Amino acid sequence: MRVIFAGTPEFARVALERLHAAGFEIPLVLTQPDRPAGRGMKLQASPVKQWAAGAHIPVAQPRSLRLDGKFPDDAASAREAILAAKADVMVVAAYGLILPQWVLDTPRLGCLNIHASLLPRWRGAAPIHRAIEAGDAETGITIMQMDAGLDTGDMLLVDRLPITAQDTTASLHDRLAELGGRLVVEALELAACGGLTATPQPAEGVTYAHKIEKHEAMADWTQGAAVLERRIRAFNPFPGAAGVLAGQTLKFWRADILAGAARPADAEAGQVLAAGAQGIDIATVDDVLRVSRLQKAGGKALDAADFLRGFDVRPGMVFSQAPADQQE
Repeated sequence: MRVIFAGTPEFARVALERLHAAGFEIPLVLTQPDRPAGRGMKLQASPVKQWAAGAHIPVAQPRSLRLDGKFPDDAASAREAILAAKADVMVVAAYGLILPQWVLDTPRLGCLNIHASLLPRWRGAAPIHRAIEAGDAETGITIMQMDAGLDTGDMLLVDRLPITAQDTTASLHDRLAELGGRLVVEALELAACGGLTATPQPAEGVTYAHKIEKHEAMADWTQGAAVLERRIRAFNPFPGAAGVLAGQTLKFWRADILAGAARPADAEAGQVLAAGAQGIDIATVDDVLRVSRLQKAGGKALDAADFLRGFDVRPGMVFSQAPADQQE
């Protein structure tokens, strides 16, 4: 089976590598254009492009696939490459471009998407983050037949994973990437012998995983401790949950709810109750959150004991609700 692969980040790279290892012929890879990254803001190829180049697979990087859009020349060139590939199917994983109908219709078996949720829950851009943030007990991978809607196509294969109390977006991403790579290989092997069965998504239970915005990172201490703890895990590694103390923005990388901890009735939301080697204890609206791994601007992420050697935190100090650059 000839497979065009379209994807951009590490999640997609894992699937591409698994397809290649399983022996599928991959005549063409589509990925996003190189982007500035790092402190020097030098152009950097996507993980998918880097892997494909190492495997000597042709790569196309159109800015758009819309023939009547802003970059018609890019789209026309990509169309020629897609037609020339004579693919049986296109596999799509976190590609980042909308596929017009002409793309969906070109491969004999259409386009299959590797989506990191149990559809129809968490359609959209950030399903891993939102599942953790919402406190879901499980998630998984759905291999979906793509159509013109946003993650609305028929389900072809589904597999589940538990979300543990320690999972961050980074750790869950890695497990889901491995599962996605395994499941898409299974889906194509079934497709090759006509064994794939399409199931329409249920009409009930639809939720949307909206893109993570940087402004969401700022901790709102008037929320419950459980909500804040989940958000710290959901926003690890991006954008990193944060709070402002003594005029400086601090990022939080690990936290726990102090079960049964005595929260003073007169404590202000965001008030530091204690600071020591085990962590910084902060009052929320309903409980106490102990932050045990932190990072200040320009610094490294450190466990609390090391962090407190270089940043003075005392009981009674209060985290503000506004980013440091918005304070007077």
